[in-house]
Amino acid sequence: MNRLKLGLIINPLAGIGGPAALKGSDGAETVAAARASGAVSQVARRVTKALSPLLEVADEISWKTCSGPMGAALLIDLGFPDIEVVCSVPAGFLGTSAADSRRAVQQLQSKSIDLLVFAGGDGTARDICDASGPGLVVLGIPCGVKMHSSVFTRHLLGVAPLVLDLLGNRLLTAGVGEVRDIDEQAFRNGLVKTRYYGELPVPESLRYMQHTKVSGREVEALVVEEIAADFVDDMQADQTYFVGSGSTMARVMSSLNLTYTLLGVDVIRNRHLVHMDATEAQLYQLASTQPCTIAITVIGGQGHLFGRGNQQFSARVIAAVGPNNIDILATKSKIEALAGEPFIVDTSDSGLDDKLTGLVKVRTGYEDAVFYRVVAQR
Repeated sequence: MNRLKLGLIINPLAGIGGPAALKGSDGAETVAAARASGAVSQVARRVTKALSPLLEVADEISWKTCSGPMGAALLIDLGFPDIEVVCSVPAGFLGTSAADSRRAVQQLQSKSIDLLVFAGGDGTARDICDASGPGLVVLGIPCGVKMHSSVFTRHLLGVAPLVLDLLGNRLLTAGVGEVRDIDEQAFRNGLVKTRYYGELPVPESLRYMQHTKVSGREVEALVVEEIAADFVDDMQADQTYFVGSGSTMARVMSSLNLTYTLLGVDVIRNRHLVHMDATEAQLYQLASTQPCTIAITVIGGQGHLFGRGNQQFSARVIAAVGPNNIDILATKSKIEALAGEPFIVDTSDSGLDDKLTGLVKVRTGYEDAVFYRVVAQR
């Protein structure tokens, strides 16, 4: 079974300063003052409420988490059967720190998790942002005093529906959540000073762009035009692009006024054709010497990204390009035609296949994208 791999990080001190009117929970002195006032963290209660609905599909989820109060203890108490502790943290409630959260992010991401669920406030979101690498998709359970970042669900019961959509391989819009924080000292003095720290990919409920639909359905030709325009506008100077086969990719080439091979791989750089119908050897030579991006679509009705009809993208070519340099283009209608089946990779290299699995971002319109799951062919 291709279980959904969820990472979990809990900041057990999040929100503890709220009941004591301390306007936040950052810093050892603030935590000590909160505890001296008798304040008790509500994180465990809130995370329990958010995750309990997932017990109905517990056998379909594989949790990767931290030891003790930062994840494992609560998951065990809830009764989830598949829990792997990948990051050890101090056992004591007060022993955990921001450094533990940052270290946990890196260790969890190394396990190729599909989605990182974290519980905390803006300070925790900053730690996630600081430590995350390319491709990490996150979802925040709101538990803090300061909640200015847009990486959190609007309420606790908003977590499970998104995870259930992922389990059902239903489309989710690929959103971007801002990570913001306030100056706690200024806040205590009555001033609200927010600061932008960065952005993180977040899943959102599916939305269609209104101008690409008629009677609730996409206009396929128009959407393909918009996908191609979005890709072309994002092309970078001095980046080499391997453009795969299919009508969607052909539209990218024609929008650049370039000759193309419908069933082959064409190479472009600085919007000029470098190779038409390139061989695997040519692709590997280029990928080994310069920054490259693979641009592909999904095979309609099958769901394959690699391993069917594009053998020019061999395991060594994909590895040389890098899993984070793959751009997938497809209409929502084309993905929905898979009837809930995930995308498939089959490169004949199981280690590489594992690196390619998880949630991927798919261009589905102009400045519009979705997240969709990729699994390995076993």
